[in-house]
Amino acid sequence: MFGESGTSATGRTYYYYKCANVKRRKGCNKKTVQKDWLEDLVVRETMKLIQDDAVIDKIVQLVMDVQNQENTTIPLLEKQLREVNKKLDNLMKAVEDGLYTRTTKERLEALEIQKDELTAKIADEKLKKPSFNEDFIRFWLMKFRKFDISQKKQRKTLIEIFVNAIFLYDDRMLITFNYKDGTQTVCFEDTLTADSAEEKSSDYLFSTLISFGL
Repeated sequence: MFGESGTSATGRTYYYYKCANVKRRKGCNKKTVQKDWLEDLVVRETMKLIQDDAVIDKIVQLVMDVQNQENTTIPLLEKQLREVNKKLDNLMKAVEDGLYTRTTKERLEALEIQKDELTAKIADEKLKKPSFNEDFIRFWLMKFRKFDISQKKQRKTLIEIFVNAIFLYDDRMLITFNYKDGTQTVCFEDTLTADSAEEKSSDYLFSTLISFGL
């Protein structure tokens, strides 16, 4: 659906969403929907989502899981570094026991160089893609609870961060959020139209069916 505008007989401009196939006369019978009414509803439902502590916990855990799954290079480098440190410890014990030769010295120097290289690579990888702990992620998510949804910029940010897609029907709307199993269905009592939605909106009854897979 795409944004459209139209002017009534009184000269008032209305903004609404309209199916592209309707515009092209390809047989779609989807009704147009008043823009402000629909966007306000999506924003309110998204705010309900982030007010739920269980949902916040779920998102935090998912972010941590994704970080752990994607971060394969650093764990491998850290494993190699542990092995090098173990070899260095064994050689140092041998030196302390009096087993110091030219070969031992060369081996110590080679391991020290390898240790420095691995340490530098780990630091470089962490700079390329920093990881975040649970407290930081939770703090960041909690900030959205304080958003002023009357502000256009904050409304836009809220939708871009949390909403993946919206599927609009004449009797209901399905919102899919940007995390696994995050869906929400909002049912309308009556079919919406662009010309009557504003006058009728106060009379609509909504029932929200939430399926977060928690």
